[in-house]
Amino acid sequence: MVNSMGRMLVKIDDELEERFRIAVLKIKGKKRGALSEAVEEAIKLWLEKYENQK
Repeated sequence: MVNSMGRMLVKIDDELEERFRIAVLKIKGKKRGALSEAVEEAIKLWLEKYENQK
């Protein structure tokens, strides 16, 4: 089975991006893929909060 990964190109506020990158660095360090892991975690949390609303 091939593990395919989705890609997204998004634009966010510069200040928000900087805060996020600093927080990821503090929590996950400089390891490869840390930013992607954090974004994936943030999306999952957002979905848990809003996915079943309507």
